[in-house]
Amino acid sequence: MSEKHLFLNGKKFYYDELVNYSFRNSIPLNGYESKTLEFCRNWLNGVQEFPMQTSGSTGPPQTINLTRKQLEASARRTIKLLNLQAGDTMLVCLNTEYIAGIMMLVRGFIADMAMIVVEPSSHPFSEVPAEVNIDFASFVPLQLQTMLEQTPDLLPRLNQMKGMLVGGAPVSTTLQRELQRVTAPVYHTYGMTETASHIAVRLLNGPDAAAYYTVFDGIKVGIDNRGCLTIRGDVTNNEEQKTNDIVELLTPTSFRWVGRADNTINTGGVKVQLEKVEVAIAEVLANTQNNRRFFVNSQPDEFLGDKLILIIEGEKLTPEEEKQLLQEVRSRLTKFEMPRVVYYSPKFSETATGKISKQRTMQKLGLPT
Repeated sequence: MSEKHLFLNGKKFYYDELVNYSFRNSIPLNGYESKTLEFCRNWLNGVQEFPMQTSGSTGPPQTINLTRKQLEASARRTIKLLNLQAGDTMLVCLNTEYIAGIMMLVRGFIADMAMIVVEPSSHPFSEVPAEVNIDFASFVPLQLQTMLEQTPDLLPRLNQMKGMLVGGAPVSTTLQRELQRVTAPVYHTYGMTETASHIAVRLLNGPDAAAYYTVFDGIKVGIDNRGCLTIRGDVTNNEEQKTNDIVELLTPTSFRWVGRADNTINTGGVKVQLEKVEVAIAEVLANTQNNRRFFVNSQPDEFLGDKLILIIEGEKLTPEEEKQLLQEVRSRLTKFEMPRVVYYSPKFSETATGKISKQRTMQKLGLPT
């Protein structure tokens, strides 16, 4: 172990030092570095149970405990999927205080890969020396989209990778189109903290790109009486884990994601799935090359019960632009699925994992939630 090491924000840490935390007084650390290295030390010292915080994107963050066996089982499936090997170099650019970043560290330890760990940013490769080839990385959609749009010279570095994961949020129509320029496989992941990261993936690019998720071997999925996905396997300690995700189960090992059960609203007596509305809007924005972030939500309405609203990030569209946008969206949706009001937010609020916080954004705008 004496020669094994990782890089964290450009600082080199040998595993022997991590085990004993012997560097602690000689290398200045910020809070993020301290928490990252604390997990590494616990893992290398064989700790068997780890507290994990959920992201808080759909409710208050909660702390749950996952066992080492759960984390190992999850990591080995990803390692097998991408044929990751000892000596490969991986980039860890997701928040290591949450499951997505933590599982990157676990995969690196189990597969004996070289790890370059950087604090999350929209341009994670800016912290990686140009001469270093990255074999594997995991991103949130915003990171990938920013890199592809703002640093096109990065494409050759992405193309030589064994593969990459993208998760934590839906992939926009714009990003899906951009990813067709990437030759390395890009997998959209489905999972959550309670399942020790992803339990299913779908390929986003190339001739075999799919609109549905394929479940990993050894994981059993089903549907409950709400139409929501259930999960059972070694990553859940073989206990059934219920989700709030409405899915269409295509086969015992594949499903199509429809949306969140808590994103179904009743407007004028008609049930509307917010994700369907967002897909239509995303298609219109992509066709007009307007890549702004947005989301759809509901507001209490005396007549309808709830009314749909659209919130767009950035400067207001002109009245003519907004009118054209809504006309295009109207051609794709029913009248009950149409947003009744458009609001604008200079900057969306986000969770610690980079997801849009609808509730905090609306509160910032003074809108009822």
